[in-house]
This record gives sequence, structure tokens and C-alpha cells, in this order.
Amino acid sequence: MREAGDRLDPSTSEALAEAMPAALEPHMALVARRVAAGAVRRCHGDLHLRNIVLIDGRPVPFDAIEFSERIANIDVLYDLSFTLMDLCERRLGPLANRLLNEWLWRIAELADAPHEEALALLPMFLSRRASIRAFVDAQAAAVGGADTTRARDYQKVALSFLRPAPPRLVAIGGLSGSGKTTLALSLAPEIGRAPGAVVVRSDVERKAAGRDRPGRAHAGWQLHAARLRRDLCGFPGPRRTRPAAGHSVVLDAVFAREDERADAEALALKVGVPFEGIWLDIPKEVAQARVASRKADASDATPAVVERQFGYDLGRITWQRRHGLADRGSSAPS
Repeated sequence: MREAGDRLDPSTSEALAEAMPAALEPHMALVARRVAAGAVRRCHGDLHLRNIVLIDGRPVPFDAIEFSERIANIDVLYDLSFTLMDLCERRLGPLANRLLNEWLWRIAELADAPHEEALALLPMFLSRRASIRAFVDAQAAAVGGADTTRARDYQKVALSFLRPAPPRLVAIGGLSGSGKTTLALSLAPEIGRAPGAVVVRSDVERKAAGRDRPGRAHAGWQLHAARLRRDLCGFPGPRRTRPAAGHSVVLDAVFAREDERADAEALALKVGVPFEGIWLDIPKEVAQARVASRKADASDATPAVVERQFGYDLGRITWQRRHGLADRGSSAPS
């Protein structure tokens, strides 16, 4: 970018030259762990939006990097970051957030290099991808004599990814069918650093651990408490504390017991992040109708489970109470 001179903004080039290496330096041990664990492997390598096409309604990547083994062997999260960056740059933040969360819910975990831990690298990954686009567009403009405004815009986007955004923990509780996941996915894009908060669903965590017991939050909550500590602030590693992941989290679970809600608040206090608790109220018949209509969802709650839940002693609910009757849309699971 320095060599591009005035085709790019020199002051932003200098700022990136300082900020991008500084963003990577604290995480070199994390990078080494990901290499050893197999997170760095042959990927697409150039997964921006111009290299993804819809065929029969399904996104299909094309034009992968075949000419360079070195360039194509990258961290799997860095591969995804080109798409995430493009979506953010085009002001499609909710889509970027949904893509990141779907990826985290579905990708096979690496025991020695959890992908949530790698979120500490995401600001640098996004910044690097935007910088590449700025450089390439500036080079193309130089050949064709075109305007470089878009290239300079990519520089600004690259720098914005490296600005700190303190992590937060938001917990959304409510009985099955109250709309927790829909609300979580609508709030997440606006929370914390780009592309928004990680949505941790108790149903997904419980199934991933092979302990599928629908109807109560406790099993899922116990399973992902450690993951939350990792996402929010890092976690103890061998002989030292690993660097903070620093990513905000929206926790989506039933939280039917008072002690479970207290545990969520205590976790935020322990790791030193702001906490917000939201409880969704819903009429029983509406909740039963919603769970009966679900298809291919991580939750296996049934109308019978909802009937049972409405007999729970919920204890004192101090979280902000909302009605779960707002328009739920059609793009998110319930």
C-alpha cells in the first residue's frame, strides 16, 4: 500500500502498517497452536463475494486459488474472513453475523485449537482481507486509469476492524417457543466488534456434546460455560493465561431456574464484562404452536415439553421482561 502512493490514502496506509502487525503479535502462540492442530490447511483462498454464485438457491464457491500452494494453505477462519469482510463492507452486517454463527455451529471442532478461541484473530483477519482488496483495486485502477475512491474506502474499513470494542454478555431466557433464538440473532450483529456477537445456543451445545435432553437449560448451560469464558476473556492455558478472545456473546437458553440466571450474571461479573438479561414471556398456546411447526431446528422441544415447562417454578425473574410475540420473521430458527 505504501508503494501505491497517492492512489491510496498515505496516512491510512501508515496507520495500517502499524496497527495490523500489532494486532497479530500478542497471538503468535495461538497461531502456532492452530497450525499444529490442523486449522491451517488447503482452503479456497479467495472466498470473496465475487467468487460465490447462487446455483439452484445454494451458494457455490468457484475460482479457488490453484496456482499457489502457499497462498491457498491458510487458517480456515481466515478463508471465511474474506466473505465476512465483504458482507460488512457492503453494510450487510446481519448476514455476516449469521454466517459466522452458522459456521461456528457447524464446523468440526479442533480439541487443541477451538475455533471460538481463534476469534481473537478475527479483527486482524478482517483487516488484512480489506487491505488486500484496497491494494488490488488500487493496482487495477492504476492500469485502467480509474478512480481509487473504492480502494480508499476499503482502507478505512480495514482500519475500523482493528478498533477495540469491549465485549459484553447478553443472556436471553424464556420457555421453549418464546422466540429466544430469533431475538438473539437480531441483536447479535449490533453487539461488540464486527461482525457482531457469537450466539451460543444451549440446544446446539448439548447436541454437540451428545447429551440431548430438551426442556431445561441446565444441561446446555453447564456444557458451554467454559466456552463463554473463552469467548469473552480467554481462558487458562498451560503455564499461563492465553490471550483474550474478546468477543461478545449472546447466550440463548431456557434459563428456567433462578440459579441458572444467577450463574449467567456471575460469569459476566467474574470476567469483568457488562451483562444484560432478557426474559421472554409467551402464552402457552402460542409456544406450543410454534414448537409444533418447527422443522430441522436444533431444539427438539415438543408441545408436551412446553406443557411441562409451564409447570416449572421459575422463581424470581429480575431480568428485563419482554413479550415474545413480536414478528419473528422467517429467516431464523426459533
